[in-house]
Amino acid sequence: MANKGPSYGMSRQVQDKIEQKYDTELEARLVEWIMTQCGPAVGKPEAGKLGFQTWLKDGCVLCELINSLCKEKPVKKIQSSSMAFKQMEQVSQFLNAAERYGVIKTDMFQTVDLWEGKDLAAVQRTLMALGSIAVTKDDGAFQGDPNWFFKKAQENRRDFSDNQIKEGKNVIGLQMGSNKGASQAGMTGYGRPRQIMNP
Repeated sequence: MANKGPSYGMSRQVQDKIEQKYDTELEARLVEWIMTQCGPAVGKPEAGKLGFQTWLKDGCVLCELINSLCKEKPVKKIQSSSMAFKQMEQVSQFLNAAERYGVIKTDMFQTVDLWEGKDLAAVQRTLMALGSIAVTKDDGAFQGDPNWFFKKAQENRRDFSDNQIKEGKNVIGLQMGSNKGASQAGMTGYGRPRQIMNP
């Protein structure tokens, strides 16, 4: 991969908008969660975007994270490598495992978003979605404060008997045109113009 030079014009504006979405407070919370979830062996990154990217770039920390959330380890072999394609392959393994865990495609980042640092806010979104699913599953694998993540809505199925359904057909809802409590008191006649008084 060749390093790209600075972008100009519209490309620069687009890149600036993407970079503004990155949240440093969220970064600190995610780092704390990953360290709590995986243990101190993953280390702690330098504060800031570049430190966060460097910490996750080789895919080792991400694979440790997904393995710590699953009973059966989805990523069998985690090894640190200096070769770019090996690092990108590990990030791809994390993404595939996260999708199997329940993260939806629209919440996933692309490997290049992390590897080239193009959209680290997308990486944060993926990790937030992963944490939310872990909290929602509540299978004992999640470590850390569950208040860091929102709990996803779950199905609340209701079964009604035939009698209850028949009774419901007889009730007229207020949206159907009932005029309970409605009156025209205080309204002017339809044909009269609005009265404007001069002082």
